[in-house]
Amino acid sequence: MPELPEVETVRRTLIELVKGKTIAEIDVRWPKMIKKPDDVFQFQDALKGQVIRDIGRRGKFLMFSLDDYVLVSHLRMEGKYGLYRDEEEPGKHTHVIFRFGDGTHLRYDDVRKFGTMHLFEKGKEQHDLPLSQLGPEPFSNEFSADYLADILSRTNRMIKVVLLDQRVVTGLGNIYVDEALFRARLHPEKPAKELSINEVHDLKESIISTLGEAVEQGGSTIRSYVNSQGKTGMFQLQLFVYGRKAEPCKVCGTAIEKKTVGGRGTHYCPNCQLLDPGISANT
Repeated sequence: MPELPEVETVRRTLIELVKGKTIAEIDVRWPKMIKKPDDVFQFQDALKGQVIRDIGRRGKFLMFSLDDYVLVSHLRMEGKYGLYRDEEEPGKHTHVIFRFGDGTHLRYDDVRKFGTMHLFEKGKEQHDLPLSQLGPEPFSNEFSADYLADILSRTNRMIKVVLLDQRVVTGLGNIYVDEALFRARLHPEKPAKELSINEVHDLKESIISTLGEAVEQGGSTIRSYVNSQGKTGMFQLQLFVYGRKAEPCKVCGTAIEKKTVGGRGTHYCPNCQLLDPGISANT
């Protein structure tokens, strides 16, 4: 599933491609993707004539800011946007088409059909699901060490499980939680309330640095992710643990291990990320 860096990269490329374009017509080929409003025809009618003024992001959600509405889009596992000429035929996985008046159209393709779209009157998008229960953005002032320390002190859940909770901090997923925990030298199963204040500070900085570097590299292409211009990300070349089971740790040489934590496949270094704080690492 695309996480914050991938969605941010898609946002930036979409701005280059479609900002300022006027929606002339909408073709919805898989109505189940439209979650709000319930009536697909109402969705289509509302978007006709709307200009794409800007494209924002909240966590893993794209936010198309129009004249009167905000379209909130989640890519889920395999969702992709791309701009095409009208003479180019849609593929079998094309489910929503936004046709413009200049001979181009924006396609939403999704092999698994898991993507979602919600349309809100402008100004109301933050007050209802799916955005209303999201936690702070990692790059925001709200996501401070004090905030994180307070949240973690209230729960005995494993730290990986807490960080995957979008109500705690939004935008993190499996890849970047594993990477941030490695950089902070924290075992993914460590109870959140047991983190020291220094560990909380290190974790917060690791989250920000990991995501920041991933955004600069255009995200991570692990399976099929590409941005709206069809380009792959490059941050996967810099991953320390995710997807590197049995490979040597880049820091200490110990084989990376993988186990299930909170129902998610989790990669970590058993030497750099010790669960027992009474044992010292060899590095």
